Amino acid sequence: MNSTQFTSFILAGYSDIGHLKYLYFIIITVLYVSIVFANTVLIVVICMERSLHEPMYLFLCSLFVNDLYGTTGLFPALMTHLVSDDHTVSTVCCYIQIFVLYTYGSTEFINLAVMSYDRYLAICYPLQYNVIMTPSKVCILICVIWLYSFVKFTIQLSLTIRLRLCGNLMDKVYCDNYLVVKLACSTSDTTVNNISGLCGIVLTVAVPLITIVFSYIKILTICLKSSIETRQKAFSTCSPHLASLLNFSFGCFLTLLQSRFDSPMRNVPTVLHTFLSVYYLMCQPLLNPIVYGVRMAKIRQACKNILPLGLYPKT
Repeated sequence: MNSTQFTSFILAGYSDIGHLKYLYFIIITVLYVSIVFANTVLIVVICMERSLHEPMYLFLCSLFVNDLYGTTGLFPALMTHLVSDDHTVSTVCCYIQIFVLYTYGSTEFINLAVMSYDRYLAICYPLQYNVIMTPSKVCILICVIWLYSFVKFTIQLSLTIRLRLCGNLMDKVYCDNYLVVKLACSTSDTTVNNISGLCGIVLTVAVPLITIVFSYIKILTICLKSSIETRQKAFSTCSPHLASLLNFSFGCFLTLLQSRFDSPMRNVPTVLHTFLSVYYLMCQPLLNPIVYGVRMAKIRQACKNILPLGLYPKT
């Protein structure tokens, strides 16, 4: 088949919405500013407040940094394309966006898995917890989370870049690795990509999922045998994590459903279809600072101590 060395991709997910595009632009801008503000505030609070220099809060700090990283890979480009009539993006920028969004997703899920294991150790082994989760081990775990995601997807993206493409049209509002692979001229060229993708799913989804399920089964077992006070303490620390985990998993499921299976989404209105495709990139970074900032008493108190009077709402 004829292949062309494309210098840009066309994002066909942007429909003609007329003057409504300015309303959407304002909404997305407000959302982006809110996400950046909320996550930055909590990062600063955790870094400044010595009482929050504990494993759970350091993992949270990593989570908030990743949320800033992921939204920066989507929102500026999304806002630019919304008010522009030109929806092309250079191949270099497209591959950079793919790298950022995929490493964001991988880092987020693995970070949540490590946090569930941390809660398991804190609840099931409270006396040995400080010996097991030392500051050095926490730093190593955070570095491994980020390094693994970056190395894994560097390999995966390099396999995508080598492909000969017979098209440059993607039916989405942002660049997607799977859609680029689908543009390959020959299916035989994508065999290595498919194998690499399958291995990536096992390592990035299956292994963390097993860790999460194992941790919560153990936590539930301990809670059923413990006092009401212990159950309440476990619930107060685990409920924000569960809310974040379920929300992110739901967003990833929607994205997977849209990318891999076209038929279930054919009758969905265009605007809703677009919103669902960016759900995990928009709602997760906004939900995390809300659930952790509101539900966790130590973070609430630290915010009140550090933030200027009147900036943090009274409870």
